[in-house]
Amino acid sequence: MAQGLLIIVSGPSGVGKGTICKELVERRPNLKVSISCTTRERRRNEEEGVHYFYKTEEEFNRMVMEGQLLEHAYVHGHQYGTPKAYVVDMLEKGYDVLLEIDVQGSIAAMKSYPDAVTVFVLPPDRDQLRERLQNRATETPEQIALRLRNAELELFMVKEYQYCVINDKLEDAVHDVEAILDAEHCKVSRGAQGAAGL
Repeated sequence: MAQGLLIIVSGPSGVGKGTICKELVERRPNLKVSISCTTRERRRNEEEGVHYFYKTEEEFNRMVMEGQLLEHAYVHGHQYGTPKAYVVDMLEKGYDVLLEIDVQGSIAAMKSYPDAVTVFVLPPDRDQLRERLQNRATETPEQIALRLRNAELELFMVKEYQYCVINDKLEDAVHDVEAILDAEHCKVSRGAQGAAGL
């Protein structure tokens, strides 16, 4: 059985990464989502073990010290990280694993998994990014301002990724990411020729 693909989807806060990833999981039965850990407060519409594993600073730091995280980063005043065991297990079973993570974390994950498929999601423009953050109504004005300042820096990181997708219309963005995954599965370098008995 061929090993699955590790897919990293990243981009600025509010760009729509989560919505794209949710659509991908509904359409691709072989795609599993890795749930991240975070030290930030749980939002009112979030569930433990569905959106994140919510950890105290002490719990998170212990995971870092014990090498339990594939990557971790300090973003927007909180810690985030990807538990390693689940990702490795699913990849070995042949599932594709989707990481929806921030830019800092994705750079660290790329170093750990250089074969990862990396996709940077871009907003149509900066005004729409601001509007999406405000419409979420999950952050204070100060937190929104911080995320917008961070977004300016994150947008410069697009050159570190293999692919970029503009999230103007959701259906088009999801289709673009699906096309990327289909192409990656067909790469000869990933062993696609084995399916033909070559």
